[in-house]
Amino acid sequence: MNMQACSPDSWRRGKKEKRFQLVNLSPLKRTGGIKVKKEDCIFCKIAAGEVPSKTLYEDEQFRVILDLAPATKGHALIIPKEHYANLYEIPHETAAGVMKLAKTMAATMTERLGAEGFNLLQNNGETAGQTVMHFHMHLIPRYKGDGQQLFHEQPTASQEELEEIKRKITE
Repeated sequence: MNMQACSPDSWRRGKKEKRFQLVNLSPLKRTGGIKVKKEDCIFCKIAAGEVPSKTLYEDEQFRVILDLAPATKGHALIIPKEHYANLYEIPHETAAGVMKLAKTMAATMTERLGAEGFNLLQNNGETAGQTVMHFHMHLIPRYKGDGQQLFHEQPTASQEELEEIKRKITE
């Protein structure tokens, strides 16, 4: 597959273009331009300023706060002000805004905290480790000897396994 020919919903194989159906696993109902807020969501309340937080940055779309249970010094969260339970619900434009903000925050935090690396982490669903069902991205500055390990050594997948997975996703 030629990566330059890829787009979110299509790719080219020679002269034939193939599209795959994007799956909407959890549709969010919207009402015009009204901001969606879930009354029982702690992150909606934090984003709205109803619950105190250590806010690092705020604009009309996002609030960035320090995590109350930090994995490392400076661990922060980007929280959209509009409620989306997970990555499956968040609009592409908002997701792109999260990544742009993450890039800016990571550069600032790395410089000012003296971090030697940086992780961006975003969990979807309880099985993946999501504990608050409001989309958020973790900004985790990394330091030598910080004791955090996100990935463990994994067994290598066979070419057959990889081909089967590829087929399931792309056909």
